[in-house]
Amino acid sequence: MVNVFAVADVIVKHIKHHCPQDIAIVGYYGSYLQGRATERSDLDFFFIPATPRGRKMEVQFIIDGISFDFYPIGWERAERMAAFDEWNTTIIADCELLYIRSEEDRARFLKLRENIHAMKESPNAIKLINKAELVLCECFLNLDKFRLAGDSLDLPYCRVLAQEVAGNIFKSLGFLNQIFYTRSWGYYREQVSNLPLKPDKLDKHLDTIMFSHSTNEIMSACEQLIIETLHLILERKNNQKDMRSYKNCMKGYYEEERGMLNKLLTACENGHYETAYFVAIAVQDNLAKILYVAEKGHWPATFDLGKYREIYQQFGYPDLISLLDPTDLQSLKTAVLQLIEMLESHLESEEVPLNIFNSVEEFETFYNRV
Repeated sequence: MVNVFAVADVIVKHIKHHCPQDIAIVGYYGSYLQGRATERSDLDFFFIPATPRGRKMEVQFIIDGISFDFYPIGWERAERMAAFDEWNTTIIADCELLYIRSEEDRARFLKLRENIHAMKESPNAIKLINKAELVLCECFLNLDKFRLAGDSLDLPYCRVLAQEVAGNIFKSLGFLNQIFYTRSWGYYREQVSNLPLKPDKLDKHLDTIMFSHSTNEIMSACEQLIIETLHLILERKNNQKDMRSYKNCMKGYYEEERGMLNKLLTACENGHYETAYFVAIAVQDNLAKILYVAEKGHWPATFDLGKYREIYQQFGYPDLISLLDPTDLQSLKTAVLQLIEMLESHLESEEVPLNIFNSVEEFETFYNRV
């Protein structure tokens, strides 16, 4: 049996003698650290290079049938892991350091671990819920592939797609519960079992995905698992405490959007329906979303099926989209002028500063005070 730590010693000694300033951190994680290594286990080790020369220490090799991958993780990537922007957070959170170039490097690395704990606190919940949504988007792409394959979908490819769905569901649930997994490749399920937020029929769907020989059954299980996870995400997002803030999210919005409103007015006056069609829809939808953010403190869910528009409607803003008529754009123009007046008044009532001037001289006076 290969002594994996003797292998690590060879590498660390080489670094100390030949490039001590080029490597910031060397560490290991995984089965040997967790006390579950077998005779076929490799040593999961990594390093953070400090210079371009340090990156050249990367090496993959095999000793007595055991594979080794001494691979680099740059500081930027390590920071992404600590922010849950990359999936392998456990590499930073649960590792033992074998080499540290300096106390500054040690402090920087320990700061990453502090960031990981901070991401698990309540104020960061919405960030991780958004990440859960993004991962779930990949699952919907898999559903499209199932359907596009049609009658040509065979069992092996069906299982490939289903495995991707299951993996992304696990990731999504991790983000949703604000945790990271310490094990992968067949050990997600036991870690998910103790999570407070998970689909009620998770085990049933996973059993179908892994054991069924029917492509229709597997595809249906994937679809149900995705839908149930989506409902959990939407429920958790809707339960987040509202953080109402017009000043923060709508500063500068009207000044920029006025260009689109002017474009829409011109299209109405010139009878250019195609421009009116695209701009009216964009203007109304963008305003509906930004009003939602101002009231709630976060963007609508990725899979929000139009519910975010309720706030736009509650304030009584005109429905530009319903007024799209290629034979009569005058009614739309009137509604746009009404929207401009209402929006300016609304933002002023929320004390959102508006940079509106009647002349270049007025603007110059303002700008010289900036």
